[in-house]
Amino acid sequence: MPAKAKKTAAKSTEKLNLITCVLQRGRANQVAKAAMQAGASGATVFPARGMGLGELVKALGFPIVPQKEVITIVASVSSTKKIFEAVCRAAELETPGMGIAYVSPIHEVMGLFKGAPAK
Repeated sequence: MPAKAKKTAAKSTEKLNLITCVLQRGRANQVAKAAMQAGASGATVFPARGMGLGELVKALGFPIVPQKEVITIVASVSSTKKIFEAVCRAAELETPGMGIAYVSPIHEVMGLFKGAPAK
């Protein structure tokens, strides 16, 4: 009987970035799928609520809905640009009021799984 591959959590030494995208509610699944098609191995989506928008709404001249969705994606440094560009395109971030995306470096990470899943 073949030995089962063990799935172990390991502290990663790979250079990683965190891509974060804050979107209008209802857009996250489409954007997360675009990120995965661009090479992301997964995404985390959670609901959020924007605050402090009163003056901004007046300045921009259009309403901004406070209900948001946030997507976070851990990506290798080498794949970050491609994934980030796919996220920005799918989220239509060039249109005012659609959202914001940014990249932050990850200095340490624990809990990424290496190896084949156990069967």
